[in-house]
Amino acid sequence: MVAQESALQSLQRWVPGLNLGQDTICMEFAGSPSVCVGFLRVLPFPPTSQKHALSTNSNGFVHVKNPHLDLLPEDILYHFDLGTKTHDLPSMFGDVKFVCVGGSPNRMREFARFMHKELGLEGDGNNITDICAGTDRYSMYKSGPVLSISHGMGIPSISIMLHELIKLLHHAKSRDVTIIRIGTSGGIGIRPGTVVITDIAVDAFFRPQFEQVILDKVVVRNTELHQELAENLLRCSNEINDFPTIIGHTMCTYDFYEGQGRLDGALCSFSKEEKFEYLQKAYGAGVRNIEMESSVFAAMCHLCGLKAAVVCVTLLDRLQGDQITESHAVLAEYQKRPQKLIAKFIRKQLSLCT
Repeated sequence: MVAQESALQSLQRWVPGLNLGQDTICMEFAGSPSVCVGFLRVLPFPPTSQKHALSTNSNGFVHVKNPHLDLLPEDILYHFDLGTKTHDLPSMFGDVKFVCVGGSPNRMREFARFMHKELGLEGDGNNITDICAGTDRYSMYKSGPVLSISHGMGIPSISIMLHELIKLLHHAKSRDVTIIRIGTSGGIGIRPGTVVITDIAVDAFFRPQFEQVILDKVVVRNTELHQELAENLLRCSNEINDFPTIIGHTMCTYDFYEGQGRLDGALCSFSKEEKFEYLQKAYGAGVRNIEMESSVFAAMCHLCGLKAAVVCVTLLDRLQGDQITESHAVLAEYQKRPQKLIAKFIRKQLSLCT
């Protein structure tokens, strides 16, 4: 009871004018917002608590948040076709410093080949092999300290991959890992081909949170990304100057069509006017692009102490239309833009830039 009263007083101190009654129950999740059940208010952590949550992983190792893993005789990473008994994960992945993930297996293979060349690694990058060749769910390639993995489309697909990736890095005893999602998106009010570095992922209500039903409870998690990493990436973009790059909010949805306000799906339950009103509201809330993975990506990386960023190129301006009409050649060049930026950043971090 004393602890609950202390938590209530703390919340009232951080949110002036907030009136929390005795029947209000507060639950706090590490690295996530505080969920107050009574009037079901969602309140962000105080800034100091967020900083503390991000700095708890001071030894650089990737931390899992599951005590049950220690009881397993073997951890099988089923969707990677890897395991703690069948593979020597520390020797395979212990030197990983950068993990780059993206939706398409072909795109991530090409990125791995590109990084092989950019890092000046020995051998033919075209001969790079898929570490997950024993499964058809995801593809994984390694170029020196850079791991390149596909994650498919949407929150369910990337969340499965992230669970096994985070466990892999933990078992491998990888340290000081930076993870970056590179991909494509729809822009709002910006020129097609613009690269957006996400400062925070928001949901369809423009809230900086990710909601997930776990058992019969709604769990709300923080979607803040690493600010310093985003700023470093923006500075790198200033040295390229081949394409516009900005920092902005990214809206993550559960659907490509109705969920993103498209008028060209098999189903549509709203008018053209309602669509534009919603997208204008999103722009006013700071949203500059829309995709389908950033919220769970940010939430899981934040909880496990991973320095994370989302870097996506926009293929169209959704205020101008719904369908992607650029030529294949133009789209292929657009998709290389985030890769060029991340390659520049990694080379700088490894002191390979001339």
